[in-house]
Amino acid sequence: MPCVNPFAGINTAQLGAVRLMEVCGTHTMAIARAGIKRILPKDVTLISGPGCPVCVTPPEVIDTILALSSKKGVTIATYGDMLRVPGSRRGDNLARRRALGASVETVFSAMDAVDYAKSFPGREVVFLGIGFETTAPGTAAAILSAHDEGVRNFSVISVLKLVEPALRALAQSEGFNVQGFLCPGHVASVIGEEGFAFLPRDYGLPAVISGFEPQDIILSIRRLLAMLETGRPGLENQYSRAVSRDGNPLALAMLHQVFEPRRDIWRGLGAIDGGGLAIRPEYSAADAEKKFYLEISEVTAETPCRCGQVITGRMQPADCPLFGETCVPEDPVGPCMVSSEGACAAAYKYQGI
Repeated sequence: MPCVNPFAGINTAQLGAVRLMEVCGTHTMAIARAGIKRILPKDVTLISGPGCPVCVTPPEVIDTILALSSKKGVTIATYGDMLRVPGSRRGDNLARRRALGASVETVFSAMDAVDYAKSFPGREVVFLGIGFETTAPGTAAAILSAHDEGVRNFSVISVLKLVEPALRALAQSEGFNVQGFLCPGHVASVIGEEGFAFLPRDYGLPAVISGFEPQDIILSIRRLLAMLETGRPGLENQYSRAVSRDGNPLALAMLHQVFEPRRDIWRGLGAIDGGGLAIRPEYSAADAEKKFYLEISEVTAETPCRCGQVITGRMQPADCPLFGETCVPEDPVGPCMVSSEGACAAAYKYQGI
């Protein structure tokens, strides 16, 4: 049976070189796993964006977390992806600190961390609230639960980020060269399809909210190319089975009840106004930054890692001089090789794909 060209009927020759950015790290891994780059039309390139929450966390934040992990009576509760993310010093991570005696617990949800705090009332349990709008409501729910139950030994370091301010900063950055966006379906399931309407409206860039199966991604790429061919950029919701126009009102209500936007640092993009989420004063008892007087500098130290260039589309993983040589999954230099959603990890695992 002959193979069907999924991009048949689209005249990509008239478009010239086209660079499309998949914002989401889950898309990055799915694209690599399915070998989608191999079937793209000539001159169409997929590049990774700042959609891996572990990858966009700067080393200064990791250094602060590592220092806190050494405090007596403190337990760090975190998702597994964060264990091997290095700070500014290579090899120094939560896994190493745990081996040296620090109390570091792997959890599957923020509520697990609340339960751990209730089980060990003599310890201060600090949950690393990392992610985008997708995980923020779950973290908010945990803070609300701890507040209502009077669990005073539970707190959160909010490393949560907001996607829209980062994409705006990227679109306005010097040398920006992207003609369309594959938008993250799971973020859109919370904020709604209207959460990405600013891309065609304010920047004239076509955007498609995509699911995560190979056929979802291929169809979304085709829709982007079709919009570019006609010269009519818009927003399309390919993932309508999970994403509605207005998103999830309950999740958004919890997010806004507990958190408020703040200026925050993104690896590769620097400090972005409104780019992160801070815990509101009403819930300051669960704010680890206030409880432990934590301060995080906006001055980002230079490191050999090129992850910042990779997740802003300025470099492909294989173009980094450390990739596959000094930086490998067993001994990563930066978070893009550590995370299960990292562009470098995807490229390394599925080399040649």
